[in-house]
Amino acid sequence: MSITGKISKVMNLVGNMGWRYVGFRASHEVMRRSGMLKKKFPAAPAYQQYLTLKEWKEQPVLFFFSDKESLSFPRQQNADLKERFQQIKEGKLLLFNSILADLGKDYDWVTNPDSGYKYNAQQHWTEIPDYSKEAGDIKFVWEKSRFSYIYDIIRYDYHFNEDCSEQVFADILSWIKNNPVNCGPNYRCSQEMSLRVLNWTFALNYYRNSKHLTEAVFNEIQYAIYWHVHHVYNNINFSRIAVRNNHAITETLTLYIAGLLYPTLPGADNWKKKGKAWFEEEIAYQVYDDGTFLQYSMNYHRIVAQLLTWAIAIADVNKERFSDVVYQRAKRSFLFLRTCMIEETGHLPNYGANDGALFFRLSNADYRDYRPQLQALALAVGTELKFLDHNEDAHWLGIFENARKTWQPADGIHEFVKGGYYIIREPDTLTFIKCGSYKDRPQHADNLHIDIWYKGENILPDAGSYKYNTDDATIKYFSGTASHNTVMLDDKDQMLKGGRFIWYYWTQSTKAALTDTEQYYTFDGAVNAFTYLSKNIKHSRKVIKTKGKAEWLIEDEIEDKPTTMQMRQLWHLLPGKEKKVKIAAKDIAGKEIKAVKQEGWYSSKYGDKEKTTEYIYSSDQNKINTTIKIG
Repeated sequence: MSITGKISKVMNLVGNMGWRYVGFRASHEVMRRSGMLKKKFPAAPAYQQYLTLKEWKEQPVLFFFSDKESLSFPRQQNADLKERFQQIKEGKLLLFNSILADLGKDYDWVTNPDSGYKYNAQQHWTEIPDYSKEAGDIKFVWEKSRFSYIYDIIRYDYHFNEDCSEQVFADILSWIKNNPVNCGPNYRCSQEMSLRVLNWTFALNYYRNSKHLTEAVFNEIQYAIYWHVHHVYNNINFSRIAVRNNHAITETLTLYIAGLLYPTLPGADNWKKKGKAWFEEEIAYQVYDDGTFLQYSMNYHRIVAQLLTWAIAIADVNKERFSDVVYQRAKRSFLFLRTCMIEETGHLPNYGANDGALFFRLSNADYRDYRPQLQALALAVGTELKFLDHNEDAHWLGIFENARKTWQPADGIHEFVKGGYYIIREPDTLTFIKCGSYKDRPQHADNLHIDIWYKGENILPDAGSYKYNTDDATIKYFSGTASHNTVMLDDKDQMLKGGRFIWYYWTQSTKAALTDTEQYYTFDGAVNAFTYLSKNIKHSRKVIKTKGKAEWLIEDEIEDKPTTMQMRQLWHLLPGKEKKVKIAAKDIAGKEIKAVKQEGWYSSKYGDKEKTTEYIYSSDQNKINTTIKIG
């Protein structure tokens, strides 16, 4: 690339992300390379007792429940839960809610089960990269260490009325022994550390009266919790400036909760006060006022929904309150996610980045089923909800109420302009269209993507994410335009790909509207796209949905299309759906375009992919009109 091209990319990055981001990243890198961060985060500090077991038990602050013995909601001995518990006892773990991995009963917490690479647990966290070809995807190491799996153990304990506290505390102590403070891969990410604090806190409160929660056990845990929160607090600007997504929300909430629930730890008052203020700021910034979320991802929005539910519930039980914007954005988040949800399964479009995360798995529902989490969030903010048979999350968080009426989004058109989502709901179909302007970092190059559902099935889907840390071609496919139901020019993405999570030349919406007539729903939108090829290129898409029928007309046009490039319209079908769908395309002259059928990929869950079918309609002209019929 020429010097001029490099300068253009740098200036585009600065324009997109802002000087504050660029300046912080530069200064952070200087601090890392100079060793200043090492001094700020001491390795393996000397043990100290900050809080005794007796002091902790006598604290006046409250958790969602008092202890295991205080819980009285219905017990259900589910076979799937029993199987997951047995697998955990055998050293097997469902990674990313997708891949069953045999880690062994004596897992060392620092070996990547995907690549086999063993990290140095004595190496300071600032010297460990997020990704290297030799080590592979670090998320495979982080997965068990976030301790989300203990909810399966705790739920088994409750529903099958067995005491599993010895196993839970043994795992926590094993982790502490094998991960010296501020060393190794598991101190590399403050969000992962925050999740451990929240999940260990849940276990401590559930097993408050266990004979296995001895003074010696608690001493080790309180020491680790203190240094976890100390690290999160002193590294918070990385998440609030350099990352600014669900990481910042998780970490600021953890500071508030840790300060609230461990008030005698050194610095707790500051954690609580600043954590609360920062959490409120992050929610106000990251959750737009129409209820959509700046990460443009359904699963990451569910993460925020769970964090909001925790925040509201824990504050409420302690007679505290966040600023009004938290409750407003929580309620609007629920309304948005519920509007996108499929009645039959609780699934949402497989839209945006998806790393398989479900921080607090408190029910037996499938990972892609959002009903338990949305049920809990709805009850937390006082919104009525239909799915009262998915209430276990709400029971665990102490917010379940029986007297609720039915609520569901109306059929017809729904616009979420700030996030750029346009949805048509009918009894048999859901049409989901993305058309937005990015003021925050986009995850995927997917503007004007259309997702089509018919009778509960995702016929024309988003291909998903697969993995964040893999070969460049695979990352480019899943995060790029090629895996979405939209238009490319030759093999070019709508935006120019940078590093793993960076796009240059963000697409911007120039118009978007849904209208409703007697016979049709019509979406009319356009985006500036491919501007790194030519600054005047614009993609316009009109979608005409026939009411009461599974029929769509899609009219695509590329303004100022380079004459040497092919306009390529892409459609992705899940395996076995081809026979249900008829697609016919014509060019600007009305001439039929024959599809090129090729193999593609679909990833419903992180780390797992399956082959699927792609239909590509190409033209050297600048318009393609396509009809889609399902049935």
